[in-house]
Amino acid sequence: MLKAIIIDDEPDCVALMALQLKAHCPGVRVVLQTTQPEEGLEAIRDMEPDLVFLDVEMPRMNGFSLLEKLDEIPLGLIFVTAYNEFALKAFRFSALDYLLKPINSTHLCEAVRKAEKRQRTDSRQLDMLRYQLKEGQLPSKIAVPFQSGVVFVELKELVYCQADSNYTRLFLTNGKNYLLSKTLRDVQEVLEERNFLRVHRQYLINLEHIKMYHKGDGSYLVMTGDVTLPLAKNQKDRLVEKFGWL
Repeated sequence: MLKAIIIDDEPDCVALMALQLKAHCPGVRVVLQTTQPEEGLEAIRDMEPDLVFLDVEMPRMNGFSLLEKLDEIPLGLIFVTAYNEFALKAFRFSALDYLLKPINSTHLCEAVRKAEKRQRTDSRQLDMLRYQLKEGQLPSKIAVPFQSGVVFVELKELVYCQADSNYTRLFLTNGKNYLLSKTLRDVQEVLEERNFLRVHRQYLINLEHIKMYHKGDGSYLVMTGDVTLPLAKNQKDRLVEKFGWL
């Protein structure tokens, strides 16, 4: 049974989430629900919860300010937000879980299931997210969670991404690769504004790492490391738009 704390300055949101957890997540027991971040902070210290649902924007003390006052970050941390699409992309770059208001019960259950498996949140993920939300720009790296933690990948070192069923494998310039528990479409949504292009149903590439384009039937691209990747016919025009020399 996971002990959970809900911290949100909107009473209706707190009450609704508590009801949804009770109805849909029997493995979660809410030990405190509060609209006062100061009370929530003390409860985290005293009760040592397994899971904290934390509103990002609150008066007097926002979610980040609260976390800065903790020596350790709670095992399971799920942000609750009403942010816009840019901010949601920032959450994805940081590989931090979030729930968008109004809370959807299906998404809530998915977040709880992920929290049950997840390791402790890495403080660098919070630093990355805070920078993005403050500066209004996406960072030069992406957080990639894996079984024993989080690895931070420089986008300039990411050559291409390959679909692997419901997962995505990331291939780097140093020859290493990481399996990400996201679909290629999910990864595309995050990286498409950062000079990446979906060139095939199975591949998303970093345009900075194209070495050669081979025309004709069976068009293909040669990437850094001399990796050969197919180019779908319906994606050629998008490649032309990016470079203008085909």
